[in-house]
Amino acid sequence: MSQLRQYYHKEVVPELIKTFEYKNIMQVPKLEKIVLNMGMGEAIHNIKLLDSALEELKIISGQQPVITRAKKSIAAFKLRAGMPIGCMVTLRRKRMYDFFYKLVNIALPRVRDFRGLSGKALDDHGNYSLGIKEHIIFPEIDYDKIDKIKGLNVSVVTTAKTDEEGKELLRLLGMPFRN
Repeated sequence: MSQLRQYYHKEVVPELIKTFEYKNIMQVPKLEKIVLNMGMGEAIHNIKLLDSALEELKIISGQQPVITRAKKSIAAFKLRAGMPIGCMVTLRRKRMYDFFYKLVNIALPRVRDFRGLSGKALDDHGNYSLGIKEHIIFPEIDYDKIDKIKGLNVSVVTTAKTDEEGKELLRLLGMPFRN
């Protein structure tokens, strides 16, 4: 069992039960999955860019990503339905906890002028989404071997019913929110 998951069961669950007065331990919110998405609009013209994005996302997540394809044709962007335009990976269980720990404790502190994450990026169901402008904040990425700095979307999906519960869960797990 990963270190963060043990911390969740020993420290976070009792704190959430005390704060929100849950009657049953199954009501306590938990992390369900983390989805990493890299949209590569330039992949329409340069397919090699998508190959490098796949490899870098594989290094960051520790899991093989899948290629996402366009659902509709858009003539203004010279895009046809079915063309590859990005890649994504869904992390669950041990890999999810390992990635969350790495994101919170290693990658986010490496962001330039980092003052904390916005607390307003939650949807109405306690899920949190953040955009990372430079994927080079992850220590596994070798700065000399990349051809282009890419962005990355991270969606943390929880079982929380409200934003307040989801934010408190993420705060207790170590997510650095702004005051």
